[in-house]
Amino acid sequence: MALPAIEFSEDQAEAWDRLAEVLRAAGVDPDEGSLSPEAPGKPSVLAVVGKAGSGKTMLLASLYKALVEAGVEVVSGDYEGRKRKDRRTLAILAPTNKAASVLRNRGVPATTIHRILYTPVYDPQYERIAEWLAGQGERPEVEGLTDTALDRAKAFYDVVKSIPGALAAAGLRGSDFIKGWKRREEPLDIGFVDESSMLDERQFEDLKEIFPTLVMFGDPAQLAPVGQSGEMVFDKLSEGRRLVLHRIHRQADDNPILDLAHALADPDLTFPDFERMVEDAARRDDRVQMAQRVEAGLMARSPVLVWRNVTRIKLIQAFRSAYGAPPDALLPGEPLICDGIELPLKHRKKRIDLEARGLIKGAQVIYLGPGNKPGFSKLYVIGAEEPRLSAASIIKIEMPGEEEPFIPSAARMGAAFLHGAAVTIHKAQGSQWPTVQVFAPDLWVAAQMGRMEAGLPLWKRLAYVAITRAEHRLLWVVRNRLGRPTEPLGVEDLSTGTAPLALEAE
Repeated sequence: MALPAIEFSEDQAEAWDRLAEVLRAAGVDPDEGSLSPEAPGKPSVLAVVGKAGSGKTMLLASLYKALVEAGVEVVSGDYEGRKRKDRRTLAILAPTNKAASVLRNRGVPATTIHRILYTPVYDPQYERIAEWLAGQGERPEVEGLTDTALDRAKAFYDVVKSIPGALAAAGLRGSDFIKGWKRREEPLDIGFVDESSMLDERQFEDLKEIFPTLVMFGDPAQLAPVGQSGEMVFDKLSEGRRLVLHRIHRQADDNPILDLAHALADPDLTFPDFERMVEDAARRDDRVQMAQRVEAGLMARSPVLVWRNVTRIKLIQAFRSAYGAPPDALLPGEPLICDGIELPLKHRKKRIDLEARGLIKGAQVIYLGPGNKPGFSKLYVIGAEEPRLSAASIIKIEMPGEEEPFIPSAARMGAAFLHGAAVTIHKAQGSQWPTVQVFAPDLWVAAQMGRMEAGLPLWKRLAYVAITRAEHRLLWVVRNRLGRPTEPLGVEDLSTGTAPLALEAE
């Protein structure tokens, strides 16, 4: 097979050649489209690093297509089928559901790291359906399922390669066909990890145990995970293991947002200079706007990005007040952020079940309404393959000047949530939204404090991460004001998805 019919830059072509060399040593040739049985050898870890727009995702997508054409099987984490000696596998991973959904929207079947670390145990009766959908068995006859239901499952799977999603389309609940979850014991083959700047050391070590060939894709200008002294896991790799992409491909589209992001690399650039650049860009292009206030209507689906927690809490309260939210309840449509799973160790299986459905820490969620049981909430998990579910919830809304949060919904144990109308820039990493609001007064405070991180002014790292979260439009908010919404809050904009899955967390 010839090199993909894509116009690679010189540095992308060099990265492709280096990666192809490593993959050939592992028995997969992306250029010739050939496979050989996996041969035990020395594990290989490489990183492809570059700033926003440098073509990391394009390179990852091209490699994925070449490996699939060569016969490599993509592992999604929801079902793996029977093991074969000659099988070669590829898993494409991201740290969060949101980051994985960004890749899926570009035609790359990504899943979360958590879904690979833990694998489902299927009921034998329904495993026959999974084998059929995966092309490893004949169409089954299953008691209680009609031909029409099986046809719905097949139609879903042909569009979205998700076994749980297909079974849900057939009218089954997760508890019908998944009997439990187990930590992965057997290694896989090849792993591609996007947004690897978000990885911590423990995740990195877990991934190296699972994948003999591991390739990380990351942006060195982003913020390192908290507690890692500004270092990212790929910073410790030797120079020959880090493939650097320099050319900014999307600048060919005259993207003013990326122009601003890359201007931050100038060591002499001050905060006032940068704001003048934003103002100049706003005069030339409507994709950038100097906003005099935060727009409440945008906060419902695209959180305003801030640096300080005190700003986040104030903006959340202003958002709820603007929509007339009662002090003792949530309105359908209010955004939430999963803050983890609060379950004791004896409920480990239930914790894994919740996390496997997308409720991992940092997941963006929309509140749909109260559940059928006290303490339960109906939720929509942004970026999840099966977004609608019902779960025992502990929802916390922090109040300005109060140490203890207000809790409008609380089960004894379950998934914990914070309000998501505003989030810190650290938590926004790995996510993208069509329109992003950046609260500039917070970045001005960071600039005034003169704080540094890994040798760079902190405000520049914050600004870089914040503005590169915008896919199409950037609002640089310069005043501490909130614009009132023009429409009531609702959930009509959310896709129907599959039927809610009841997750018994109590």
